[in-house]
Amino acid sequence: MPDIVSRRSALRLLGGAIAVAAAATTGLPSASAASGAAAASGAAAASGASTPSGPAAGRRVESLLARLTLDEKLTFLHGATDPRNLGQAGYIPGIPRLAIPPLRLADGPAGVRVTAHATALPSPVLLASAFDPQLARRYGEVIGREGRALGQDVLLSPMVNLIRTPYAGRNFETFSEDPLLASDLVAEEIGGIQGEGLIATVKHFALNNQEKDRDSIDVRADEQTMHELELRGFESAVRAGAGAVMGSYNKVNGTFACENKELLTGILRQQWGFDGWVMTDWFAAHSTVAAIAAGLDMEMPGDIYFGAALKKAVQDGSVPEASVDRSVRRILGVMDRFGLLGGTVPERPARDPEAGAAVAREIAEAGATLLHNPRRALPLTGSAAHDIAVVGPTGAVPFVSGGGSAHVIPDHAGSPLDAIRSRAGRGARVSYALGEDLFGKTLPQGVLTPGTDLDDRRVGAGQTWTYDGTLGVDAADEWTFVIHYSGAVRPTVLLDGTELFPVLPGYGEYFSGGLTSTAPDGLAIRRAPVALAKGGHRLQITAQGGDAGQTFRLRRITSATRAADVAEAVSAARRARSVVLFAYEDATEGKDRTTMALPGHQEQLIAAVAAANPRTAVVLNTSSATTMPWLDDVAAVLQMYYPGQEGAAATAAVLFGDCDPGGRLTQSFPVSDTRHPTAGDPLRYPGVGGREEYSEGIHLGYRWYDAQGVEPLFPFGHGLSYTSFAYTDLTVHPSRDGFEARFTVRNTGRRKGVEVAQVYVGRSPDLKLDQAVRTLAGYRRIHLAPGEHRRITVRVAARTLSSWDAGRHGWVLGTGRRTVRVGSSSRDPRLTRAVVIGHGRGN
Repeated sequence: MPDIVSRRSALRLLGGAIAVAAAATTGLPSASAASGAAAASGAAAASGASTPSGPAAGRRVESLLARLTLDEKLTFLHGATDPRNLGQAGYIPGIPRLAIPPLRLADGPAGVRVTAHATALPSPVLLASAFDPQLARRYGEVIGREGRALGQDVLLSPMVNLIRTPYAGRNFETFSEDPLLASDLVAEEIGGIQGEGLIATVKHFALNNQEKDRDSIDVRADEQTMHELELRGFESAVRAGAGAVMGSYNKVNGTFACENKELLTGILRQQWGFDGWVMTDWFAAHSTVAAIAAGLDMEMPGDIYFGAALKKAVQDGSVPEASVDRSVRRILGVMDRFGLLGGTVPERPARDPEAGAAVAREIAEAGATLLHNPRRALPLTGSAAHDIAVVGPTGAVPFVSGGGSAHVIPDHAGSPLDAIRSRAGRGARVSYALGEDLFGKTLPQGVLTPGTDLDDRRVGAGQTWTYDGTLGVDAADEWTFVIHYSGAVRPTVLLDGTELFPVLPGYGEYFSGGLTSTAPDGLAIRRAPVALAKGGHRLQITAQGGDAGQTFRLRRITSATRAADVAEAVSAARRARSVVLFAYEDATEGKDRTTMALPGHQEQLIAAVAAANPRTAVVLNTSSATTMPWLDDVAAVLQMYYPGQEGAAATAAVLFGDCDPGGRLTQSFPVSDTRHPTAGDPLRYPGVGGREEYSEGIHLGYRWYDAQGVEPLFPFGHGLSYTSFAYTDLTVHPSRDGFEARFTVRNTGRRKGVEVAQVYVGRSPDLKLDQAVRTLAGYRRIHLAPGEHRRITVRVAARTLSSWDAGRHGWVLGTGRRTVRVGSSSRDPRLTRAVVIGHGRGN
């Protein structure tokens, strides 16, 4: 059995060597990190290559392939039921007689999603906010080690789809609206994952930028738009050596992605040279013959198309057996690269929860993004740090992760309230007020006829409990019904004949697991807001005890209970010197948001508390961009997204100034729901008649705001520090494959701090193609002590200066005089110079 430590060292050395070549062709790592170390760790192209490639490996795979029967070959091409299910998403059984082990496939955008405890890392969008590819590598290393330790072989992550619309339900699972930043980070994360021996699966290929109608929507995008934006991260993942690619649900230019030959063969394999395997997203297969001919290798999680149907197609000649062999060869080739063939497999490491927790906290602090702090309310110091009112449900209940496939069972998760009390220290006064109820109040006596207790109702194993009665309402009001329940099947609750808590068709309870879907005692939760008229309403409930019995409770939130919660919060705010108000938005796979406004009545809560105490700092645990009509009324806004299991401690550290908020926005925040790239045109989002058009072209995110002259609420790259920085002495030097920008950054404040210097490049006058007003060309994360200055070099490669020419089907260098701007966001041009780029083709 190979020595695991030596193996990792060898992998990292090999990955670093191949990264240099990757940087030369893509311009990705070196363009951003601008340091030898970052470039050397750039894209671990052969991560997981635990056995030598070449003739010996090829002979081993071919020998195994020749000994497999057709039935055995087919078992590699579709999912099956795991006899010892570990709670992972998928399973391939392997062939014991040939010593080919099974493959277990686990979700893992923010940690390993199985039934066991794992390190719950901050969401990828929070990781990305640090603008630090080396942190992305360490993020991947934690997941890679834990995946192997928890019995997994394949990770269904990372997600590299760009943030196109602020409504997309999975924006927190991915990195950015910018393709350069996303490309840098996905390469490093894959290097970290696969350096630990876990096979990474980049997803979702391609144009899966929303959840609404994701199973059927036909996404139309032109060639230039696809290559300059969405495809760039996938190309970077391929160059980083990703073992697998997951096809998306949607159609791309008229054909389902999982049977799209242009994507799976033309681009992925012929243009990029991908030699791993392509699997479907779960239940995303739609055909047998067309899919395998297009380049699909594996159907997950079952065998609707690639089981008996594929066998029949081979037997009747519709599919050559050579096509099956090709797909099996790809899978076995990756397995061989990771040392899974040959009779022995790499030793599985032990989990290291302490190390995972340390990385989780470091990333949560590094990505914390201070959006607003005009009166320097943060950090909390002096009397403001010793007399605090904490408000909001997520102040007391830890918000760890989003729902769906991103949900991880954390080793532990403390509450921000406890962390703030601990940090404030002995003698400090830290009060708490709920402000916005998540869990509901018990139904009062007399509201039900016949009367019954619906709080902690217990149904025995194998039993059924029913209720059929009347709910009396004294006055018209908006109620939010809240059901808490144990077990896999929630009780059926009908109000006037309508199901209050319907199951999402086709998915059951899978899309759950965020904060607001779990009660403090672990029961699952669902909510249903209903406008109730005065009078009686028929209420029918059926609960099934199942094998283990069931506990459930039905509760309510009304105008009166909301008013009482707000009044309590206002009273606490008035009594305190400072207020920290936690606001939330619970996103999950399977559905998009319908607005950027905070859910529930949180906007009214913030307005009332800020009116009572203007020294109110708002902490956002949200998934994506948020509108803030209350912004001018509060003293500070700290964006923490979904900060993982160490989020409470990290939030307290930032609030009290133990660390500088080092995050910067990786997506533009719009002013309103009507002023952003996908607003106002339903064909652009969410689609019309099953079709959606990326008619904004290459003008995604900040590029659209620049092109349209629209002012965002907060621009891409924005983020404040507790200190101040000055930029001076910009020089720009053309190089053989791009240019180098050199400038000096000085900490002009009294505290040590973190700055993210960003380099943007303007249009080429020589290209007749559509171009962005400015494009992120590189960046550098810098730590500076008070008064310290540093000379920074950011190298920008030709790929970053190139545009995709659909007429030539390739990259063309943008030559001529181009403007270079350096600053701390896309709208902060501190320094400006021009550079003349030579003529010729880009890489």
